[in-house]
Amino acid sequence: MDAVAARDEGQRALPIVIVGHVDHGKSTLVGRLLHDTDSLPEGKLAQLRAISDKRGVELEWSFLLDALQLERDQGITVDTTQIWFHTAKRRYVIIDAPGHKEFLRNMVTGASRAEAAVLVIDAKQGLSEQSRRHAYLVRLLGIEQVAVAVNKMDLVGYDEARFAAIAAEIRAYLAGLGLRAAAVVPVSARHGDNVAAAGASMPWYSGPSVVAALDGFAPRPPLVDQPLRLPVQDVYRLDDRRILVGRVESGRLRIGDALRINPTGRLARVAGIEDWNRSAPRREAIAGESVALTLDEEVFAERGHLLSAPHAPPLTASAIAARVFWLDEEPLAAGRRLQVRIGTREIDATVIGLEQAVSVENLAVSNVASLERGGVATALLHGVVPFAFDSFQDNASTGRGVLLQNGHVAGGFIVDRAIEIAQQRNLTAVAPTVTRAERERANRHRGGVIWLTGLSGAGKSTIANATLRRLFDAGWQAQFIDADNMRAGLSTDLGFGRSDRTENIRRVAHVAKLLAEGGTVALVALITPLRSHREVARAIAGEDFHEIYVSADLETCRARDPKGLYRLAEAREIAAFTGLASPYEPPVAPDLVLDTAASTVEQSVATLTAYVQRVLAPAEAEARPRGELRLAAAAS
Repeated sequence: MDAVAARDEGQRALPIVIVGHVDHGKSTLVGRLLHDTDSLPEGKLAQLRAISDKRGVELEWSFLLDALQLERDQGITVDTTQIWFHTAKRRYVIIDAPGHKEFLRNMVTGASRAEAAVLVIDAKQGLSEQSRRHAYLVRLLGIEQVAVAVNKMDLVGYDEARFAAIAAEIRAYLAGLGLRAAAVVPVSARHGDNVAAAGASMPWYSGPSVVAALDGFAPRPPLVDQPLRLPVQDVYRLDDRRILVGRVESGRLRIGDALRINPTGRLARVAGIEDWNRSAPRREAIAGESVALTLDEEVFAERGHLLSAPHAPPLTASAIAARVFWLDEEPLAAGRRLQVRIGTREIDATVIGLEQAVSVENLAVSNVASLERGGVATALLHGVVPFAFDSFQDNASTGRGVLLQNGHVAGGFIVDRAIEIAQQRNLTAVAPTVTRAERERANRHRGGVIWLTGLSGAGKSTIANATLRRLFDAGWQAQFIDADNMRAGLSTDLGFGRSDRTENIRRVAHVAKLLAEGGTVALVALITPLRSHREVARAIAGEDFHEIYVSADLETCRARDPKGLYRLAEAREIAAFTGLASPYEPPVAPDLVLDTAASTVEQSVATLTAYVQRVLAPAEAEARPRGELRLAAAAS
């Protein structure tokens, strides 16, 4: 093992983000940095010279990172690149973030894990509005360690006065953001001046080089000492075990530790930590490690849920105030529906207000009705299910996120605080004079929400409607809720986009919950294609919720096509039809599976009816005939 490898082994690389306006020389600075610290792979410099010669240009350091042909042709960086290098002190991973206004959304995601930043400013152009926007975004992402490279000093004749003016301006702007520049370094990245060592062209400068400034940054305190936070990335089934996989963002966990699943609040213990590459069983996992867990009991957990210790859970709230950096062409305003991603969880949410917009030009604060692209403001976000999060100051990984519109990043944010919605503050729930327990005793069965999910044509409505008849004939109080019936009434105002579908599911779940609380069995037949959709229903209905997977393969459903929807979708008369142009995510651990490709309708109805009568049967005392109940009450 050579000296460099011995030094780097087991050492965590300090993540650094490189930001700045387009064409201010970020990629050139990074390329030069790699060369001057002897971090280039063998043969890379010769390859770089060949590329530059082929294009008839001088040696172009930026080609090291601008790997996309589009970037080379247009001279701009459009993607976020990560590349490792080392100094005599430690290893680094550089995040070269796009500077062009069109590609700021890539910077939001790319810089999210950085612990320090280098802001690159063109000595000739000075501090542009886009440079100010990048600096503000660095602060918004919680990066507090910043160095500034005033690049292209060769284009201004290495003028000391020009550098001093820019340095004073950027220091003042950063101070207004609550940041202090660790160093402001005059640089000529093309010629290497003050990148890794001082250059002869600027004898008037006696401060640190860019490398020395980086070496002066301190890594964040060990995340392992913070409370446990493990966002669930996915859930797999192996043999008869359910395995939860994810990355430990902070804290540690051991076999036998109690876990809380947020936001549901369910508890379980770590039964095992799977590791197929080790000879000895794994007993512990710490921050930064990816793990696969098994739990000691079957509890509902899915992608997006956040695991914590029971005594130190994250905050949960249905509404949050978030400091937003907006990137979408369409302004952000109250009433807009979008998705909020914190960790691995995406929650459909509505903007209920804006406050404290900040001008990136002069940092003035004002109130606005809408937020234009590139703007910063505090947005009040109301989710269809509760958010599980930390304040950014307490835990950066679970205190920041992105806003999505149809799967595309529309903005970045850090969580400021949980909020209470004014409308809900003024509501007082009225308790009914007839309690749920009384209704269930009278009905001689419990209420519940039986939620049938599956592809169109799987048989959901047919089975639910036939089960309704069987339950009614047996003296049960039951009701059938069908998707088309809801769309023809309560949800006539909704379309079929993701946000509207989520809202429709929210309405159906609340109706079903009211029926269940009244002692009725609510049989719901809804495609509900995404697990997040079903999580909305489960969060609303709570323990009354029973997930029934009506399983049938796509070809079987297409062959049935009882409503002619597949034919219309294939003729492109229906857009984003589930199973064809839009995905269906099967349940991970449904309460019951009805395989209608292998069973008749009668068999499926019998199976579902038996399930309902078993799980919603009354308690022993409540199971007595009504006369016996009255006698027991009189005797007491």
